[in-house]
Amino acid sequence: MKKLISLLLCLAVGAFVLAGCAGQDDTQAESQAPDESSAPAESTAPEDEAVTLTLGIWPEDSLTDDIAMHEAWVEEFTAMHPNVEVVPDYYKYATDTFVSLAESGNLPTIFETWYTEPQKLIAAGFVADITDELEARGWLDAINPSIKDLLSADGRTYGIPRDGYALGLMLNIEQFEAAGLVDDEGYPMYPETWDELATTAKAIKDATGEAGLCLLAKDNAGGWHFSNIAWCFGANLVTQDDAGNFTGHLNSPEAVAAMQYVKDLKWEYDVLTPDPTNEDWGTGFVNLGTGAAAMYIAANDAVNQPTQINGLAVDKLSLVPMPKGPGGSQYSLSGGTPYMFSKDATSAEINAALDYLVLMGKAPVATEEAIEGMRTDAQNKVDNGVPVIPRFPAWIDPDLLAAEQAVTEEFSNVDMNLFNDYYDALTTPGNLHLEEPGLTQDMYAELTKVLQAVVTDEDADVQALMDTAQENYQGMLDDQLNQ
Repeated sequence: MKKLISLLLCLAVGAFVLAGCAGQDDTQAESQAPDESSAPAESTAPEDEAVTLTLGIWPEDSLTDDIAMHEAWVEEFTAMHPNVEVVPDYYKYATDTFVSLAESGNLPTIFETWYTEPQKLIAAGFVADITDELEARGWLDAINPSIKDLLSADGRTYGIPRDGYALGLMLNIEQFEAAGLVDDEGYPMYPETWDELATTAKAIKDATGEAGLCLLAKDNAGGWHFSNIAWCFGANLVTQDDAGNFTGHLNSPEAVAAMQYVKDLKWEYDVLTPDPTNEDWGTGFVNLGTGAAAMYIAANDAVNQPTQINGLAVDKLSLVPMPKGPGGSQYSLSGGTPYMFSKDATSAEINAALDYLVLMGKAPVATEEAIEGMRTDAQNKVDNGVPVIPRFPAWIDPDLLAAEQAVTEEFSNVDMNLFNDYYDALTTPGNLHLEEPGLTQDMYAELTKVLQAVVTDEDADVQALMDTAQENYQGMLDDQLNQ
């Protein structure tokens, strides 16, 4: 276990260092090695100033145990900071609601987003510059340098990382058992190529009547997942030249072949859920957790979704590598979640939010209270049947990484043979692939339109649809980014 986590820590840092610079040439922040001898500064928030901390990171209503955990943290926090009023305000980032909330001043103090978004939010002036607060604490140099670049502009920093992830293939082991697709030791015989995925999915559908795979085709998450499939088929969806201009390749032969494969899953193999155009990120986990689908593309940071939220037993979930493409390519889309702060947040409010992250064990410190926050979170996972597995760290502070490793080992509640192949696959150089640069969410939207067409029309012309998607996407690149 120690060897596995140590490899993962090196991998996660290296992957972001190599891949995180794409498309960021004009916003690179200076990278500095961490000073391991410096202790993080205490909060600089004035203790006599009335502060309101609106927590957009509050759990959703259905996660009652998670809410109870946060309520205990709030009680501890307010005892330490009697001047701070903590206001729970669950917020799930969405591109169609964010701008109106930001412009009206109704964003919570702290919220989560995706690594594809910070540069847009910074450029639009929607998020707070937290450089001074981080520098006062000694936290700036603890951020993985390339993640810091994603969260910075003109030498200033606007967010901090929560964690990272890499996509793999989640399996409902019960469905594999029902189809007789387990080995002598009871481990699922998962597909190692996309061709095998199609035949495995069909075997499960034939044996159980349930979908072999949940494919998303409702919103941008469809394009997000499809980009990972396309890479495995050899596609390169967008490139950037030395002048900084972007060129899309959505209609390349490799991308078209990947989309044809998706069409075949529907019309040749018939292994998808009844209507993929109604499937989004959340419904995918509903299908996996309830057994309505045996496989689903997902990541290490979402193992609570099929288990805690949708009822799958902790020992009936496996996370395995993304399948290999026709030429042997095997990529895992790598991204993550940053914490960002409302443009209207004061320095005192930002400091209060950072202090709360310390209690959660989500800050780059290994203090007694931070480690206790990690242990509380891990115990809550155990109590709710959520796998306690290694996470992809986005900080490089060695004391923090060691503390996280120790907590993971202490609370481990799964057979790691159900996860080891996933982690091992990611140690292969080049397997981690950051999301494409250049209007990423717009690219996903165009690809989702094609996905919707090919899963609803057996006669859909894949090449023509991808040609249209490319034309639309290139037009947006030229209008908004290219010089």
